[in-house]
Amino acid sequence: MGAALLLLPAGVLGAWLAVHRVPGFGPWVADTLRSMIGIDGVARLEEFVYRVEDEFNSVWKRGEQPRAHWTVPPEAEAPVVPEPAAGVGESAEPERIELPPFRPASVGPVHIGWSAPGDGQWVPLPEDTPPYEARMFKTLLHPDKQRSWAELFVVAIDLRRITLHLVPGTREPAATLKEGMELARPGRVPDEHHAGVLAAFNGGFKTEHGHYGMHVNGVTLVPPHEATCTIAYFKDHTLRIGSWARLGSQLDETAWWRQTPNCMFEDDKMHPRLAEGFVQKWGATLDKETVIRRSAIGMDATGHILYVGISNHTTAPAIANGMHHAGAATVAQLDINFSYPKFVTFRASRLSPLRFAVPLADGFEFSEHEYLRKPSGRDFFYVMEGSMDGRTARK
Repeated sequence: MGAALLLLPAGVLGAWLAVHRVPGFGPWVADTLRSMIGIDGVARLEEFVYRVEDEFNSVWKRGEQPRAHWTVPPEAEAPVVPEPAAGVGESAEPERIELPPFRPASVGPVHIGWSAPGDGQWVPLPEDTPPYEARMFKTLLHPDKQRSWAELFVVAIDLRRITLHLVPGTREPAATLKEGMELARPGRVPDEHHAGVLAAFNGGFKTEHGHYGMHVNGVTLVPPHEATCTIAYFKDHTLRIGSWARLGSQLDETAWWRQTPNCMFEDDKMHPRLAEGFVQKWGATLDKETVIRRSAIGMDATGHILYVGISNHTTAPAIANGMHHAGAATVAQLDINFSYPKFVTFRASRLSPLRFAVPLADGFEFSEHEYLRKPSGRDFFYVMEGSMDGRTARK
């Protein structure tokens, strides 16, 4: 009995290390346990593990200051953009429009005096992109004043110069409608888009964790329901994020949509339940204090900037406030847990004609073939060069 008691902590420690070091181990363990002790049982176990980890960090990292993950270069002066030429006649060529260079305004740290150098300042993504040619910028925020190790990495994307696509995973969200069950699901970026894909990031919850709806490629995998937030690409080539009450009646006008838990923010206002501390909705069955890796998506009030965030060790209010601080007027939480949140860009290889994935930040689980040649079991979004409405934009 004594030996067994000694071996138990070692086994727990070994499992924790494997989850954090072996790609795919965490999801495999969780799925295996769900078949044995059920969804709620696994949720309670996860809740316990994350609480222990947070308490350990509270002792081990006490007194640490927030740290930076990259160097932020000084901001350069924006170039002068010429006025559009007048009197241009109709043409068979795609419409060309003049747009000013994209650069989100610096927002500074979430908490004054509690930040790392460069918090809230935007850096071109990829970093070797000239600032005034960039379609994407990244920043780092520390949204939780009680936890210096709570980090939120945010990417701002110019919706006037990119197209966002949604891909169902090979397994999730698990279809509940016959037409969805019959849909072919390769789970990766189509081959014809490999040359122009800029980035990709994770989607939402598994079907069993809330039954959030999804429609893509003309097929509904999981029907929509109320008390949700919806990310929708419309046939008029606009992307919108909003509550079911706002977008639900318009789903017939969409090309694709994906549901998430209730909007964390909408029209610059935090969801009342989230503001009051009743946050179980944003952690499946996990309790309100769960400190966990999370991801989120949002849009600014103009509808021109898309924000994507992946975080470490955050509560639901922390990631919501961080995304709002970055500039998102509406915020929807995506997937959570250690293995699922991720954001990657794609680069050319010097050793191969194939492109490969590069993570936004160290420590997030990924592979070089992520989303391109390695099928994803979970749904995801990817970013393509070119405006949502098919028009071309002069820099």
